[in-house]
Amino acid sequence: MTTETVTPAATRPPLSPAAARHLATVERIAYGTAGLTAAIGPGTDVWQLHAAALAAGAGTLWALWNRTRAVEDPAGAARLLTTSYKALPVLGLSTAYGVALATPGTSWWEVAASVAVAGLSAAAVPLTRSRAVRRAADNLPAVIAAHGADEDQEDHGEGYAGDLARHWAAAPATGTTRLAHITQYAPGRPDFAAVILAQPGEAVPASLDRRAVAAVYDVPEEAVQLAPVPGHGPGRMAVQVAPAEHLARQEHQAPGDQLAALWAAKVSGKTGVAPGVELVDHRIEEDRIVMRVEAPDSELLQLPRLPLARALGVEDPELLMIETDGIARGVVTLYREHPLLTVREATPDDLRMDRHGRIAIGLRHDGRPARWPLYDPELGALTDLLVGAPGSGKSVTLLTLIAAERINGVVSVVTDAQDGMSLPEAEGRVVHFGAGQAESAATLAAYSAVAAYRQEVSAANGWGSFTLGKPWRLAVLTMDEINRMIAVDSGLPKEFRTWVAGMLGAGQITWRKVGMGVRIAGQSIHLADLGDSEKIRANAKQGSVWLGRVNSSMTRSMAADMTTGAVEITPIPKHFGVTGAAELEAAWSGGEAPTGPTAAGTAWLIQSGQPYLSRVWRAVKEARTYPGLIALMESAPLVGFTPQEEDVFRRAYDEALTIAVELLTGETGDRAATATAPETRPASTASAPSRVPAPPTSARTLRDDVLDALAAGPLRTREIRKAVGVGTEGGPASGSVDNTLSRLQEAGLVARVGHGVWARTEPSADPADPS
Repeated sequence: MTTETVTPAATRPPLSPAAARHLATVERIAYGTAGLTAAIGPGTDVWQLHAAALAAGAGTLWALWNRTRAVEDPAGAARLLTTSYKALPVLGLSTAYGVALATPGTSWWEVAASVAVAGLSAAAVPLTRSRAVRRAADNLPAVIAAHGADEDQEDHGEGYAGDLARHWAAAPATGTTRLAHITQYAPGRPDFAAVILAQPGEAVPASLDRRAVAAVYDVPEEAVQLAPVPGHGPGRMAVQVAPAEHLARQEHQAPGDQLAALWAAKVSGKTGVAPGVELVDHRIEEDRIVMRVEAPDSELLQLPRLPLARALGVEDPELLMIETDGIARGVVTLYREHPLLTVREATPDDLRMDRHGRIAIGLRHDGRPARWPLYDPELGALTDLLVGAPGSGKSVTLLTLIAAERINGVVSVVTDAQDGMSLPEAEGRVVHFGAGQAESAATLAAYSAVAAYRQEVSAANGWGSFTLGKPWRLAVLTMDEINRMIAVDSGLPKEFRTWVAGMLGAGQITWRKVGMGVRIAGQSIHLADLGDSEKIRANAKQGSVWLGRVNSSMTRSMAADMTTGAVEITPIPKHFGVTGAAELEAAWSGGEAPTGPTAAGTAWLIQSGQPYLSRVWRAVKEARTYPGLIALMESAPLVGFTPQEEDVFRRAYDEALTIAVELLTGETGDRAATATAPETRPASTASAPSRVPAPPTSARTLRDDVLDALAAGPLRTREIRKAVGVGTEGGPASGSVDNTLSRLQEAGLVARVGHGVWARTEPSADPADPS
């Protein structure tokens, strides 16, 4: 039994979206003209027009009659479907014309009928859309027509068809099925149609889906179409593999369509980097592409930055920016070049507070101002954290904030534990500058004393919150190089570090209510070192976290803990444009990777749990200082504390400086007789109470005892309990020892070296503070 070879309709080149729109416009204009003619023509005496209208209808009916003769043929059935669709406007208008011509006079319904047919035809545009209908119906005509051939015929012959069949048989995914009745679309074109045949009595496995077939021939999944064979059961399946046609469709796609297809294939698909995340809107601009995305219902949005850049084909992940609402919606932006490559210098207007207490500290990646609140009208003063390695732009950011404080009449108190080398421009331009470790600690203690004074006055007057300027000014303490004072590896005595950390932790309770904020900055900050880390973490979420280029993975983890988790925080590079691809190419070629412009000042700015990339205003260094920032500071008068506050600050600073020096040197002396004795103070202040936070005692803790017990070598848990006094009068409970061991293990000071056996990992580490 033989069958006639039918050229697949899919060989016709597809219409591009633009061509289809133009063709539909022309077709609608034609229908409008025809409808107007059918409404007016019957009332005229132009017999040629009457004859043409009736002949068009008769000719269309004759064509349909001829099509019905081939309806049993699969290709003929497809042609009948498309011919009927295209014939509807002609038959409708011709019928309306003939009825109106046969009816004497002109009634309203004659005109309405013609207009209605023309309007429906214009909406349906059958001549244009019949191409899609025909393509859908003709997608596999040759395959279906070929089914009259011998079902046992093997297509393992020579040529392209034979190669396809053998490739199918060799693929493990195809199982015991075979490929038969293969029809190639055109010589030199890889597109083909065929039939998948299962073994007699078996069904084609469900695993042979579009994805599996695409994998067999290494083509895009969208280039594969599967359909059941009419008149047959599940033992056979028609298949079309048309990679050339798929490529042609892609080339004719508009950029927006290509973007949507890429997102669907690489991001939102089942195997994409963010399954189910839909691209709901987008716009393509000259220098960027902006996409609005949304997570599936009842799911939180998760957009991993590096995998997303890989999926979208972006070699430099710094050109991809993500912002979200923290729940379900987000905006993804792709840039042609880094948007923060150049920024201007700050002006006084940039640094003036708006009604929300915010200034413009720099620019966001999309060109909007990066806002930084100096205080919150509802909450009061704020806690800020700034972290950045040398050269990251941390100092410029701090100096810009200090300049903004002076412009807005804020009392600026600054400490620099690096002996004033980090912020030399601030000295003499703020109300107090503490240079050095002892001076920084004493400044913190004096600041705490002023906060205690304000709290006493507020309590006496029944004030529960802070109002700007009534009666006090907003005050902000900036502490730079804080890691040199509280980190375990700073080499400072434990008592000194504990005293500083304790003052910072205690200040988180009431400082904001009396208008006294704190800004903590360092090359790396571990919240475990910052006294009450939970309160500092909570308050920093109300303020701002500036995360520049850092060297500490723990610091990045700390910042990530302060975000909603919807956006991945990636490291800030040292230079713009120096991508991993450039480094890899240099490694392959043996050359040097290019060095781009410095990225100093670029940082993740985290506010209310939402991170976004920003860059601080540009500052030019001359003669080892920043004259532009100095000019901004000196553009407004210096303001200070009230006389009462100034008195409290100076007395507390003198007292605390003595304590700080003693704690650093270990020579405590008779502090009660020297530092705080009334006779050593001026007569005018001898009766004033001391508000300096007391230094810590040297009392031992259970953690000290556990670490001392393990100093001699590994011990079992029961041996540790016995060594620290479990079971003795006044001794700790077994559960307390177990909890202490767990905390020390988390801190990396001890480790399990066997079943129930513990050992110290850092014998020389400070037993009171985890690293």
